[in-house]
Amino acid sequence: MTIGARVATVILAAGQGTRMKSTLAKVLHPVGGQPMIMRTVETAHQLDSTLPVVVIGHEADAVRVVVGDRAQYVTQAPLLGTGHAVMQAADLLRGQSDQVVVCYADMPLLTPQTLRKLIDVQRANMGPFTLLTLIANDPRGFGRIVRQGGAVTAIVEERECTPEQLAIRELNVGVYVFRADWLWEHLPKITPKSKGEYYLTDLVEIATAEAQIVQGIAVEDTDEVIGVNTRVHLSDAEAALRRRITRRWMLDGVTISDPASTYIDERATIGQDTVILPNTHIQGASVIGAQCQIGPNTVVYESKIGDRCVVYSSVVEQATLEDEVDIGPFAHLRSGAYLESHVHMGNFGEVKNSRLGAGTRMGHFSYIGDAEVGADVNIGAGTVTVNFDGKRKHKTLIGAHAFVGSGSMLIAPLTISANAHTAAGSVVTHDVPENHIAVGVPARMRPWTPKPDDSVDSS
Repeated sequence: MTIGARVATVILAAGQGTRMKSTLAKVLHPVGGQPMIMRTVETAHQLDSTLPVVVIGHEADAVRVVVGDRAQYVTQAPLLGTGHAVMQAADLLRGQSDQVVVCYADMPLLTPQTLRKLIDVQRANMGPFTLLTLIANDPRGFGRIVRQGGAVTAIVEERECTPEQLAIRELNVGVYVFRADWLWEHLPKITPKSKGEYYLTDLVEIATAEAQIVQGIAVEDTDEVIGVNTRVHLSDAEAALRRRITRRWMLDGVTISDPASTYIDERATIGQDTVILPNTHIQGASVIGAQCQIGPNTVVYESKIGDRCVVYSSVVEQATLEDEVDIGPFAHLRSGAYLESHVHMGNFGEVKNSRLGAGTRMGHFSYIGDAEVGADVNIGAGTVTVNFDGKRKHKTLIGAHAFVGSGSMLIAPLTISANAHTAAGSVVTHDVPENHIAVGVPARMRPWTPKPDDSVDSS
């Protein structure tokens, strides 16, 4: 269904969230790496092109900074309940829509599909509004839904329930779709409770007294209505989101051996027949190709990995791997690392802001920084590009088919030409011409064309 421009969304985000016991506003706590309120705002954007209205109060300025121009704002002060919160949006939205969706900013897993279904039900409802309910054995403090003849006739808060009402398993989760004209006309009819608060749930009894039908539909996936009020709830939401993401990828042809210990960002993309092993974190908008093995104990952050790659117990951040690259264990690709196809990178190696050409082999305990390395180069164990002089970074260039002996110190700026060599343990301070070898500390240049059985490291 395509929703037209006659639907408005009000997001309630003014509460103090005292049970979080945090200096950070509750709705700014992240779920899946994104502030809860941003998840709700983005869900609202998928319903309609009209900017949602966020009702702010506690830490209002901080919420504005995070949400920015993705919403319009009204302020609730003082905080006098949910009915009072929605009243703050009346002047802004009156006459602007046919329907009004009301939801909470601390319910980060609610999906556009569920809200669309609720909107469709209300469009067919002759009554003034439709609400979302939850069927559950654990009431979690939610109000009970009282029905008569199928219609919702009351919402009773848990502390006010009779023993019979406490046994009701259908719960109110606080998500509504109203007929707009009815909502703005009837909000002022809500009377304050003993503490001066106005509850949106009172609209059920107001509608019933007018012989109006209030519909209620149960949510299909109970994870969608996890409301976050404590750090325990925050953990519950994280786990539910993780289940949702890993299930989607497994159904799409990705093997995840232990979903409970696998963390995949919603923005990530993974190819078919890739295997994700335990304790792997795929973060940001990372792209992983087909038939890869990622993990165990691996972090991939905002990176692109081609097909048939192996990343074993390593960290890859803002880097690119072409096809059939294998790295690790304990390798670290830092920002700007680019490994062309068939590159091998051994354990405890590190590459930063450098490109390694196709087929290059980089030994363990090596560091390559600010370098351009050609194809089919051998970089021996313990090689270091010494790229920083205390003030500036300098570039190292290594040509195709070069051989860098183990333990070489390459003092940039430096060029090692194609087919050039460095002997093991050399400290190379001057450019190495083609078909020469650098030997010693500091290294001296010698012409050398190796025979097939020559050993560079024994020169």
